[in-house]
Amino acid sequence: MFSVIIPVYQEEEIINKVINYLKTIPLALEIIVVDGYKESTISVIKDRGVIKLKSPVGRAKQMNKGAIVAKGETLLFLHADTLIPKDAFTLIAASKVGAFKLRFNTHNLWFRFLAFATNLRVTLTKIPYGDQAIFIRKNYFEKLGGFKDILIMEDVDLMQRVKQDAGKIKIIPKPVTTSVRRWQEKGVILTTLKNNIIRILYFCGVSPEVLAKIY
Repeated sequence: MFSVIIPVYQEEEIINKVINYLKTIPLALEIIVVDGYKESTISVIKDRGVIKLKSPVGRAKQMNKGAIVAKGETLLFLHADTLIPKDAFTLIAASKVGAFKLRFNTHNLWFRFLAFATNLRVTLTKIPYGDQAIFIRKNYFEKLGGFKDILIMEDVDLMQRVKQDAGKIKIIPKPVTTSVRRWQEKGVILTTLKNNIIRILYFCGVSPEVLAKIY
C-alpha cells in the first residue's frame, strides 16, 4: 500500500479536486489529509475513506503527524495543488526515496522556463523540493527521524540527510503538475526572487526561523 499525505492550510476550494483525482488511480491507496488551520479544510472533505487529522500549523509537523498513522510501505508527501501522473505509483514502486520532475499547469513561457531551471537544478544536485511530490519508504523515513521540526526548508533538510546517509535519491523523469495560483496571488517576479533568495540564504547557513520571516 502507498500512503499519500497532504498537509493543508486553508485549502477548502481545491482539496476535493485532488482527492477525487487520486481516487481515479486504481491501486491500494491511503489518503491522509492533515489540517493546520482550525479544521477548515478537512471539514469540507466529501470522501469518507480519507483519514482526516488536525495538527499545529507547520508543514513539517503536519507531514510527520500523517506519517505516524500511515500504514503504507511508501509515503508520498503531496501539496494540495499538485497532481501526480496516473502511473506514479508504478514508477516509484522500486525506489527507496525520490521525487518527480516539475511542470506548471500553464503554457506561459516564464513558468516553462522556471520548470526547466528547477528540473536542471534537481538533476545536478539531486535535492528535490516538496512541490515535486517527495516519496520515501516509511521505515527509512523513520530511520532518518522524519522531517525536522523547522518552519521552512524541511523538504531540503530531509533530502540532505538522505544524501549524507549515502541514500540514492531517484528523480522520476515524468513530471507532477503544480498550480501557479500562489505565484499569481503573490506576484510572479516577487515570488521567484523571494524563493531564490531564501534558497541561497539557507545554503549560506541562515536559520529557518529567519528565512520564515522573509517567506
